[in-house]
Amino acid sequence: QVHLVESGGGLVQPGGSLRLSCAASGLTFSTNAMGWFRQRPGSEREFVGTISAKGIAQYYADSVKGRFAIIYDDVSDTAYLQMNSLKPEDTAVYYCAARRYPSARQDINDYAYWGQGAQVTVSS
Repeated sequence: QVHLVESGGGLVQPGGSLRLSCAASGLTFSTNAMGWFRQRPGSEREFVGTISAKGIAQYYADSVKGRFAIIYDDVSDTAYLQMNSLKPEDTAVYYCAARRYPSARQDINDYAYWGQGAQVTVSS
């Protein structure tokens, strides 16, 4: 059985940084692609970024490009979402997700496994 667990959410001021972690059991990010999605208040869940297996290829939503980065640690088999220059509009519940396949995808429907979500609030 696959479980994804996020951690690292919280409250941060505009312009600040935060790092989310995603740890998996039942699969490994060395053979499965993973992605980050977020759901802002009153909105549908949206794509943030994705990496292929082993973190070889990465893709990001235009709204976060240059500010967010996904980091894959192959020693701990943990994926991180490093978020810099945070804005109030980044406030959302962030979800990590994993695919059954190694290639990265931006479509939410391509992901079979989901974490429970981590709240990120950007506010002064």
